[in-house]
Amino acid sequence: MMSIMRGLPAAAVAALLCGLGLTGAFAQSTAEPADFKQVKLDNKMVESFITAQKEIAEFAQKNPASQGEKPDPKVEAELDGIAKKHGFTSFADFDDVGFNITMVLSGIDKDSGKFTDPIVSIKQEIEEITADKTIPEKDKKQILDELNESLKNTPPLQYPENVEVVKQYREKIEQVLQ
Repeated sequence: MMSIMRGLPAAAVAALLCGLGLTGAFAQSTAEPADFKQVKLDNKMVESFITAQKEIAEFAQKNPASQGEKPDPKVEAELDGIAKKHGFTSFADFDDVGFNITMVLSGIDKDSGKFTDPIVSIKQEIEEITADKTIPEKDKKQILDELNESLKNTPPLQYPENVEVVKQYREKIEQVLQ
């Protein structure tokens, strides 16, 4: 059975933020998928993300934020500076690219490398859970409620061509997000 969280933008964001080592104030503005815009990725953007991610993760390790804390303007300026050094217009721009990358990564099967649109994955899982007679009704209802909520909040992949770009760099991206 597929993971319940597979293919969800929120999960992608969480994976990205964990990979970046960003918590608390850094993550605060990215809690909602609506905070991100989908962009058409190209090789240069992904390569820039990979190189910037290493530096941003190091910075985040040295500058942990507390949960609920407002972002320090000095920290925001430093993050913007790192992002700009790597060709992004701001840290928000870097974050948008990271969101798009992880949105695609979340739909790539680890074994086969095949991409399945997150919405299709969620619908398939809803069918699997609905048909599974071994799951107690109470648990099934909770799982289905969560999946249906995820389905409502999952935007369609706006740029299908991002899949091929991300696949080219998949190994490098996964390395820097560890």
